Amino acid sequence: MESETFTGSTPLSRIGVISSGRGENLRYIIKATRSGYLRAEVVLVLANQPDAGALRIAREFGVPAEFIDPTGLSREDYDRLLIKKLDDARVDLVVLTGYMRILSPEFVRHYRNRILNIHPALLPSFRGVDAFQQALDYGVRWTGTTIHIVDEEVDHGPIVYQVPVPVKPDDTHESLKARIQRAEYRAYPKAIKMFLEGRPRIEGRRVVFERQASDCNSAGP
Repeated sequence: MESETFTGSTPLSRIGVISSGRGENLRYIIKATRSGYLRAEVVLVLANQPDAGALRIAREFGVPAEFIDPTGLSREDYDRLLIKKLDDARVDLVVLTGYMRILSPEFVRHYRNRILNIHPALLPSFRGVDAFQQALDYGVRWTGTTIHIVDEEVDHGPIVYQVPVPVKPDDTHESLKARIQRAEYRAYPKAIKMFLEGRPRIEGRRVVFERQASDCNSAGP
């Protein structure tokens, strides 16, 4: 099977982030770039909600940020606006942080194998909305977080990195959510580092790294 290898187009990889919500993962990604843990720069943050926390966090760190209003636009037309903004910013890698819209096939094709998403479960378990409650309802002892490459299906693409999180007998929706989110803050920068430095090849559903990213034995920034 033919494989594809990602190579950043510049020595310092350029990251574009798309978000809908609170944006705390963005905060930790930006900190990882500023500390030198990631040889990358977040060059643009886009959001489909005017009050998205990601916009506030981006501006706090001096990162260009913009609300793109989806009102009255088809999914395809909206995504073309996003593509134009990201291409103008010469983005190498697209990172989704709590983005609540489904990307169009055109968008996925345009950035094939260059879009990362984070999901609050150990995929392929508990795809879709409210994975926290799905885990509680199912009675699992472990859940976690997954960083994966985005393809045309929801929560489906090849897995880059996973972190397991225990489910405690007295967990509520909020306590489990908080524990998984704490794991996310360390997992996402580490997964991005693995992806940018590891020269990954996509072989079917597997991500095969040609080399180990530096310092990836550590937990993250």
